[in-house]
Amino acid sequence: MRVLTFGEILLRLSSPGYTRLFQKDSLEATFCGSEVNVAVSLAKFGVDTTFLTKLPNSDVGHAAINSIRYFGVNADKVIYGSGRMGLFYLEKGVSQRPSKVMYDRQYSAIAEAKPDEFNWEAIFQDVDWFHWTGITPALSDSMIETCLVACKYAHNAGITISCDLNFRAKLWSSEIAQKTMKELFKYVDICIANEEDAEKVLGIKAANSNVNTGQIDKAKYLVVAQEIVKQYGCKYVAISLRESHSASDNGWSGMLYNSSSDECCFSKHYEIKLVDRLGGGDSFAAGIIFGLANKMKTQDIIEFAAAASCLKQTMEGDYNRSSVDEVMNLVNSNGTGRIQR
Repeated sequence: MRVLTFGEILLRLSSPGYTRLFQKDSLEATFCGSEVNVAVSLAKFGVDTTFLTKLPNSDVGHAAINSIRYFGVNADKVIYGSGRMGLFYLEKGVSQRPSKVMYDRQYSAIAEAKPDEFNWEAIFQDVDWFHWTGITPALSDSMIETCLVACKYAHNAGITISCDLNFRAKLWSSEIAQKTMKELFKYVDICIANEEDAEKVLGIKAANSNVNTGQIDKAKYLVVAQEIVKQYGCKYVAISLRESHSASDNGWSGMLYNSSSDECCFSKHYEIKLVDRLGGGDSFAAGIIFGLANKMKTQDIIEFAAAASCLKQTMEGDYNRSSVDEVMNLVNSNGTGRIQR
């Protein structure tokens, strides 16, 4: 199983601990990005994974790639050129104070890239699975075109395509997202979303659910999944379900719908004391890909994905650092966190 993920890797600048942004005279620098987070997580699970992007040919660009090679992600298909490194600033919230993200990624190298800069024939050689998210086409008009070219090539080559909807209101409007993603979704086999993405990106809403109050009616998400399958022909729909009690405490679970068997499975529920929630959805997506690639049962897949993403949210930084064994230990335990000796 060989997976290719495609998107932007960013330099994340965070205020230390739970301080306000620039409250102290230093920022913590790490690398991140939805598709690269998925790549790192899959590599940690032992999957042969390659990450594709465009970066500035600079010390910062090469440091970003070194950060993922450490985990075993193949970066040989990355291209370098003009442009800048995308940034985002993070202030982690706590209790009733929400986290804040500020993007500084306009005119980044990948946002300025054109479809013909990528040798798609060589890129997709020996690839079985192609993963991208709704963040990538949101970067620029040229990235919309690039994603379309990539999806068409992968589809024609018989490569499985997964997409995490990942709506980002600071990058584009819901109206533009729906117009764009409805075209791109013609080529998607596996849809991954959270509790609000289907509404914002595809115009399909779960009744009796409110992400701002943490209210979730699980049964309604089966209807959402069935409607996504009906409109776009996806084989699977996975939805992560977050109950936001506060910036420090979240409920967490997931749902996976198998369209071929009309089987809908929900994971066990976790109450998480958040350390760093960023990257939680990406580790969920990686868990879904891992489970499907290994032909696990539908219930086992969603249990693995929910547990993997639960663990990630107890770790600093965007990258998941859990192994398959650690995820399975949580799946098969009561989640009390007893010390392991």
